[in-house]
Amino acid sequence: MTAVPHTPPHTVPPPVPSPRPVDPTVLSRALETAGRLANDAAEVITATLGREHAGSLDATAKANPFDWVTDTDRTLERHTRRVLAAEFPGCPVVGEEFGADAGADSAPLRWVVDPVDGTANYVAGLPWCAYSLALVDGDGPAVGVVADPGRGQIYAAARGRGFRANGVPVPARRPTRVAGSLICAEDPDPGFVERARAAHVGVRVLGSAALAIAQVALGNAVAAILTRYHEWDVAGALCLATEAGALVLGRDGRSTPLPEGGLLVAAPQVAAEVGLLSRG
Repeated sequence: MTAVPHTPPHTVPPPVPSPRPVDPTVLSRALETAGRLANDAAEVITATLGREHAGSLDATAKANPFDWVTDTDRTLERHTRRVLAAEFPGCPVVGEEFGADAGADSAPLRWVVDPVDGTANYVAGLPWCAYSLALVDGDGPAVGVVADPGRGQIYAAARGRGFRANGVPVPARRPTRVAGSLICAEDPDPGFVERARAAHVGVRVLGSAALAIAQVALGNAVAAILTRYHEWDVAGALCLATEAGALVLGRDGRSTPLPEGGLLVAAPQVAAEVGLLSRG
């Protein structure tokens, strides 16, 4: 990865101030609604994986020839918007396919959805893609749900309520070293990959920002490093990671709930060491 700033060795960045609490009733309703939408999305993605082939009328590229958009992307986002409009009237939605509702940038709460994160994998039939939905306020993601159809999992978290996979609490894991572990990365530079190899660290580039971050929350990877992404790619998964006890760092090396322009998500015990690897 190019120049994700890091803190000095053996130090951990100071935490951001505690986020403001959200009305418990709103959190519960948001979790229930997001979970229902994630289950809907998982069923659709599973049933259609690999069927919208590159070059067909159903799968078309955006400006980047490898940046696919499919009927499934559009259908799931429309469905999400219809349900949210009924359940949370007046709460704007920001989505990958249809943009931001009016006032989303200044609203006290907004929904952020990526109907298929990892669309290129989805088009190719590779079951490493996800549906991501988050409820975001001024302090970052307050609710996050990520559907992982390839593994039959729905990951969910809400501020102050912990992280669950298929409804089961996921215990926090506390790795003590980076060597022998995995780091998930998207668009890493060759220098980072070489440094990681020299440090006996495995790097996995799998094509879904949401699932890369989710691996840190699950304890399968010690860190995730991303250089290019949109809010909808990461908002839901960052809620999972935060509730699982991971640090979320921006390019300035400071803890921040929803970084822009580059992020590092890592277990606190190894955040400084991973930061060193990311910078070189």
